[in-house]
Amino acid sequence: MKDLTDALWARAKDALRTAGHDLPVSPDAAVSRAYYAAFYAVSAMFSLRGRTFRKHSAVEAAVHRDLVKAGLWPEELGEGYSALVALRHTGDYGDLDRVSSGEAHRAVALATEILRAVAKSDPDAFGGLGEA
Repeated sequence: MKDLTDALWARAKDALRTAGHDLPVSPDAAVSRAYYAAFYAVSAMFSLRGRTFRKHSAVEAAVHRDLVKAGLWPEELGEGYSALVALRHTGDYGDLDRVSSGEAHRAVALATEILRAVAKSDPDAFGGLGEA
């Protein structure tokens, strides 16, 4: 599982960097990358514990059940993860709806918070955010 954890963490940091680069170009793309940064980071954290999920909705449910309700994460962080899910849906599938610049900046900030929380959960495994 260590290889999977490392690969997911690397993807998380890369997606966060890409989200920041996409902000001035495409809020929709920035939101999508911010969501994936959080998704990969949380998936890495669960992978370290020997757990993997087949669906994005299962990861979101695990965030609320196993992190927020268990008292490992504040409720606001779980709400932030769910906000990223909703924003990504708008950004990727919104048809006429588009993500605003402000929403995209908020999404990148939320993703950054989530990656920091994951890094803090096991500093030896996740070693911080580096350049992200």
